[in-house]
Amino acid sequence: MAVAIRLARGGAKKRPYYRIVVADTRARRDGQFIEKVGTYNPMLAKDDENRVRLVEDRVKHWIGQGAKPSDRVARFLEAAGMLEAKTRNNPNKGKPGQKALDLIEEKKAKAEAAAAAAAEAAAAPAEEAAEEEAAAE
Repeated sequence: MAVAIRLARGGAKKRPYYRIVVADTRARRDGQFIEKVGTYNPMLAKDDENRVRLVEDRVKHWIGQGAKPSDRVARFLEAAGMLEAKTRNNPNKGKPGQKALDLIEEKKAKAEAAAAAAAEAAAAPAEEAAEEEAAAE
């Protein structure tokens, strides 16, 4: 039997509360589970000690039995020091989206047009002054 350590949702509408449970992978998300090994309350502040509570010895027992934690539970276990932290690499995360790139291009084009207009305006009076001097002589 494949066993997973995962979240089971509880709580009211728009007020989530999760149990961290050990369950058969074929069971429904909020359905039957083997054992409750912790809780997660996302409504609490990130630095609150009651946000994630784990029964460490039971989690270690189930991991020793071959239970696979879900991605979110694995992050909780890494933060608690029960699992070795995986290195994650998402090179596209820091890149701006298409709309932001388009906006940057527009700003660049406007700046270039403004610089060209300013250079043209600066050159025009100098030419007029040179023509006036030539006419005066």
